[in-house]
Amino acid sequence: MFKTRLISSIILMAITITVVVLGNDLLFTTILAISLIGMTELYKIMKIEKALLGIIGYLAAILYYGLIYFKLQEYMMVLIIGFLLLLMISYVITYPSYRIEQVVIAFFGLFYVSVMLSYIYQVRIMEDGAILVWLIFIGAWGSDTCAYCVGMLIGKHKIVPRLSPKKSLEGSIGGVVGAALIGYIYALALGSKVTGIDNPRLLFAIIGAASSVISQIGDWAASAIKRNYNIKDYGNLIPGHGGILDRFDSMIFTAPIVYYLAEFF
Repeated sequence: MFKTRLISSIILMAITITVVVLGNDLLFTTILAISLIGMTELYKIMKIEKALLGIIGYLAAILYYGLIYFKLQEYMMVLIIGFLLLLMISYVITYPSYRIEQVVIAFFGLFYVSVMLSYIYQVRIMEDGAILVWLIFIGAWGSDTCAYCVGMLIGKHKIVPRLSPKKSLEGSIGGVVGAALIGYIYALALGSKVTGIDNPRLLFAIIGAASSVISQIGDWAASAIKRNYNIKDYGNLIPGHGGILDRFDSMIFTAPIVYYLAEFF
């Protein structure tokens, strides 16, 4: 299992670096595909991945990305209201084919997966986006690595034992401090190339720490959903890791945080 997980991690990292560095349409298409796969994994829980509700959800995600790509964000509310109306119309017309929980998950899936992950692309196309986008990965995967190492070394106090029995308070703090430190070091290496930020070292450290906190909450939230429905993994697309939501659960929350903190500063 460890060998499979390691090989998958190396391949995934290579693909990630290539896609993010090249950016543009390749990154946009990749994030859209990941979002649709992630929505499918979530919809499977409620058995609507191939149903009318699921199809409406996929179409809404594609339209959402289309609005981002063509910079038509002023129509987002129209899309959201139209999406909800279509779901409710389908619910009423096909009654009692669906339960209200399925309608809620169909609606929730668009935001939890597609909207949140779209910020990876939105950060990449910002000013200095080629540098800022890696803060998402520092806050998610960098934090996770630091938390794991610290937890293994000195972890004693469980932080959320009902969700993640192996996660410790010490590991959680280590993840936050580690992500802040990596962000600071990253700014030392590339901060001079950032044109729109006065003090990138401080900002990158703040973003790293804040992203770590949010990414851990995202990780626990994904675990809570799985435990609610008694499933081990969301899928098996990535050998040794599970599905898209298993690998990108923390990044779902990290990407918007990086975007809005960078915008604010």
